[in-house]
Amino acid sequence: MAGTRDGGDPPGADPAVAASRDALAVVFREEGSRLTASVMRVLGDFDAAEEVVQDALLAAWQQWPVEGVPQRPAAWLWTVARRRAVDVLRRDLRHREKLALLAWPAEQPSEPEVDDDRLRLVFTCCHPALAPEVRVALTLRTVCGLSTAEIASGFMVSEAAIVQRLTRARRKIAAAGVPYRVPADDELGERLRDVLAVIYLLFNEGYLCNAADRPQRHDLSHDADWLAGLLVRLMPTEPEALGLLALIRLHRARAAARFDARGRLVLLRDQDRGQWNRAQIAAAADLRCCAAHRHR
Repeated sequence: MAGTRDGGDPPGADPAVAASRDALAVVFREEGSRLTASVMRVLGDFDAAEEVVQDALLAAWQQWPVEGVPQRPAAWLWTVARRRAVDVLRRDLRHREKLALLAWPAEQPSEPEVDDDRLRLVFTCCHPALAPEVRVALTLRTVCGLSTAEIASGFMVSEAAIVQRLTRARRKIAAAGVPYRVPADDELGERLRDVLAVIYLLFNEGYLCNAADRPQRHDLSHDADWLAGLLVRLMPTEPEALGLLALIRLHRARAAARFDARGRLVLLRDQDRGQWNRAQIAAAADLRCCAAHRHR
């Protein structure tokens, strides 16, 4: 939903409307990809899942300025998305048996279940049937919520080219019946490189993003850290996964010292090392040592 990420209200807009839409922008950044992953689990279709989530966001865009921001915005979006998904399934009698999967609680499920949904979605996007550059672009857009402009900048191609890649990828996944699941152990290796690339690109965009109005995005770097940690739990002896998680956490440990009061980048040699998080650095160094040991 472009308005929730990059848009804004004109000067002089009703403060209540502006506040509700700011709240929607925050919850979309934090919950949008998780919501898409959970809906995708049931519908099994990228386009349908994104349409359901967009419908929920549009409902919030229209209703929150009038009714006020709900106490639990993410739960509100979850409830609306669930109803939309039920409507989609009811229109398709072939999927009637899947309605049982939508007996969701009023609030979003516990964190482990949502994490599992997003990990499934990462591996679905990184299926070997897709070209490598398409796998990464699709994951960054669908799972990580990056805009087509941000992805195009990372790949140094036009937005139109990215849109074409995403459209073709979704059609190919649907036509080939690519399963929505974490691969079996013997399939993990062939997708690992792309999954690692996605996580690294996500972290890179958050750590020093391309947007002119903000030098870093903590939500993206946090998501990259979370995804890398989830991958390590899935593949605890994989040195590249351990090494990437260590790299991310070493960089995040210095986050407080990376920019001055005016938002300008502070080079490593000039940073105030008293602002570095020494406990995080030590923990990341342990991960790095573990990765080096596994690599031998």
